[in-house]
Amino acid sequence: MTKNKEKDEHFICPVGRFFADIERLSKRSSEFRKHMNMARVEMLKAIRSLIDERIETLEGKTRSKTKKRATKIDIQ
Repeated sequence: MTKNKEKDEHFICPVGRFFADIERLSKRSSEFRKHMNMARVEMLKAIRSLIDERIETLEGKTRSKTKKRATKIDIQ
């Protein structure tokens, strides 16, 4: 009974499933597959940039809580 319940709770994204089904129908060297692979790479890079940004924000908060102020420099 538990195994059946677990199968029923499994959720697959309909959009992801749609593209997976289409990809299975396409040829290995098709333009569609090339575009889909590049799209995956770009999506992962986007997620990585969000993570890097968040890490920088968190590290900045722990490094120093004092605000930097501008220093006036006289130029002759």
